[in-house]
Amino acid sequence: MKKNLKMNRLAPHTVALRLAPVAAALILSGAATSALAQDHDAHGAHDAAAQSSAAPAAGAMTGMDHGGMPMPAGSAPAGDEAPAMNHGSMPMRGSAPAANPGAPTMDHGVMPGMDHGTMPSQGAASGPAPAMEHGAAPASGGAMAGMGHGAMQMQGGSPPADARDPNGYSDGFERGSGKYSLTGVPRLQLGDQMSFANLRVNRLERAWARHGDNAATYDLQARIGRDFNHLVIKAEGDVAQGKLQDSRTELLWGHAIAAFWDSQLGVRFDHGTGKDRQWLAAGVQGLAPYWFELDATAYLGSGGRTALRLEGSYDWLLTQKLILQPRTEWNFYGKSDPANAIGSGLANASAGLRLRYEITRQIAPYIGVEWQHSFGRTGDFVRASGGSATQTRWLAGLSFWF
Repeated sequence: MKKNLKMNRLAPHTVALRLAPVAAALILSGAATSALAQDHDAHGAHDAAAQSSAAPAAGAMTGMDHGGMPMPAGSAPAGDEAPAMNHGSMPMRGSAPAANPGAPTMDHGVMPGMDHGTMPSQGAASGPAPAMEHGAAPASGGAMAGMGHGAMQMQGGSPPADARDPNGYSDGFERGSGKYSLTGVPRLQLGDQMSFANLRVNRLERAWARHGDNAATYDLQARIGRDFNHLVIKAEGDVAQGKLQDSRTELLWGHAIAAFWDSQLGVRFDHGTGKDRQWLAAGVQGLAPYWFELDATAYLGSGGRTALRLEGSYDWLLTQKLILQPRTEWNFYGKSDPANAIGSGLANASAGLRLRYEITRQIAPYIGVEWQHSFGRTGDFVRASGGSATQTRWLAGLSFWF
């Protein structure tokens, strides 16, 4: 029991001896950490001093002499002296530290005409960028003449004196002059400024029929006026045995409603062996897609008479001069007209083929064949007069225009 009490009295000293090395280690570690922090602070101060000496403030860079700095081969300006180039007020990148009175002076006086004095630094405060003049930068092989970008002309304005002549490839010919010009004829500037007149004889032919009399047929159209508004005259008829058997004449006012279409409004006069008739006419004429020529006209006559005429044709170019033309015509009437041997409904129709050879674009002889048929009461009138409701006619004629 005494031994146990003795051990209890010695226990605190034993613990202290065992903890002493640990305490010493902690003290040494703290001292090392403090020394390391002081060393880092010293390095930071050293770096700041180095930056301060290497990059002086913008205002302290005003006398740096680059006069003796060697230039690359071939880049020095001509002559012994060159105008001064002041880099004195060029600020450095980023925020400049406090001025370093020990910084050497720098002078760019030997570089001609290049003033960087007002060039802003990267990271400078926002604001309008001052002008930079490149007016006299030297060329690589010698002195470069002043190159002022401030006076450079942008796109637009008058052409230079040595610009390409627009008539340079016309062999000296100009519009409105020379041997090919027409004196007294004004130049065409825009559409619908000039008046024109033309006559187109679509069919001037002789027809031979198996049943019935041979006949001569004409079909023509004249046009006088401008592009948008013009007078149109249409005439078609048959002559047999020296007499005008049947004719249709129309006086129309034409107005362009689309690129290839005209509206037509006017009057129609019918003459022949029967009774004369007069009609009001309204229709359209033009070129449909795929080059079909179409003509559709409606008529209103006295006594409540109405009529509708449809015509279509197509030019199939076998060659540039040999052209095959299918053509068809259909006539409808609203009521019968016994005085002219016409029944109501579809009165008659024709379909034919004409093969023409264009000697020139303006004149072309042709040959062809055509089938005609009279329907309904119109056929009855034809048969009652001793004719045939269906006929096949062989054709030979001439087509021209001027």
